[in-house]
Amino acid sequence: MKLAIVTAYPPSKITLNEYAYHLVKSFRLQEEVTELILLTDVTTAPKTLDFEDEGCKITVKECWSFNSYTNIFKVSKALNQTKPDKVLFNLQFMKFGDKKIPAALGLLLPMVCRVKNIPSIVLLHNIMEKVDLKKAGFTSNKLLQKIYGFIGSTLTRIILKADVVAVTMKKYVGILENKYKAKNIVAIPHGTFEVSEEPKYELPEGALKIMTFGKFGTYKKVELLIEAVQEVRKTTGLDLEIVIAGTDNPNVPGYLDSVKARYTDVPQLTFTGYVEEEDVPKLFEESALVAFPYTSTTGSSGVLHQAGSYGKAVVMPDLGDLALLVEEEGYKAEFFEPTSVKSLAKSIEAIVTNEAHRIALGKANYEAATAYPMSKIAEIYLKTFKKITENQGMKKGDVTYQVN
Repeated sequence: MKLAIVTAYPPSKITLNEYAYHLVKSFRLQEEVTELILLTDVTTAPKTLDFEDEGCKITVKECWSFNSYTNIFKVSKALNQTKPDKVLFNLQFMKFGDKKIPAALGLLLPMVCRVKNIPSIVLLHNIMEKVDLKKAGFTSNKLLQKIYGFIGSTLTRIILKADVVAVTMKKYVGILENKYKAKNIVAIPHGTFEVSEEPKYELPEGALKIMTFGKFGTYKKVELLIEAVQEVRKTTGLDLEIVIAGTDNPNVPGYLDSVKARYTDVPQLTFTGYVEEEDVPKLFEESALVAFPYTSTTGSSGVLHQAGSYGKAVVMPDLGDLALLVEEEGYKAEFFEPTSVKSLAKSIEAIVTNEAHRIALGKANYEAATAYPMSKIAEIYLKTFKKITENQGMKKGDVTYQVN
């Protein structure tokens, strides 16, 4: 099988590029895949293919750019040139741009595959029905929220033209089926990027690092974490370092710089900026715990799966989707009220003052992470593609895509 993956890819700064890297690492080792065709965004530095000597042939075709109005034509042309047997889209709604028209045009590509008769699966990391437009930084205007909701629903209907749409949470299957009456939606877990040997759970000497990782400024706010750690320092006298790893959300440029300026008097406050793929393991390994200072959610959490793979304790807001994800996949966490400094401080203190508890949480999360390594996720996608082929020619009412 010649499998094409439409995605951002490292060293890209566009969302989901890290996910694509680890998915490709797993797909390349699957016997059914004879060639991987990466239809990626254009980057100045070469693509990260440090595993290329193993597995199948990998062809990279940089054919789209963030906020370009011509992406649909360029990717369509690349499909004609490379002639894949199947196509997997690694998507969320702002994948192709943070401007309305380029973002929407890019999401027409699954329908292009349908026209070209190329079997396709869309991995949709978030759904508009579960995005808080105000907290996610889109708009607080009620009328505009309704307009965005209408546009989002229209784009979802278009995305559902793919043979299969995969979501990472079971709950989302029901939401989409009920609203759109679609029968081609499946739940496929997010998966864990790197699953190595079980960690030793020991920490390096020195300050205990409280780390958060992501794109900040919308529903991910670091002020809450900074102030909570300051409270824990006062009550425990512990040597704690705050590590804020990542960049601004594209919707809130300059956010982290404003935080730096506001908290210049806070000691041991580290901003790493963008974290290169090779630096991610050290970042997690040196951390005592991983914090999620979120006020809302937009789907499954890649950071949670990474934390689990390194055997880390986590503190999380008691929010619907995150709490549901923890329950579904077996992760353990200290929960806090999303906007309460006092509640977050209490959760952090429960971990940093109790090593046995920290280790127990880490072990539970490692066990949850190892249940769905990316190799298993790749196998599920290949089984789903096989199911698409088997269902071709069947009556529409008889078609099923459920994969066990």
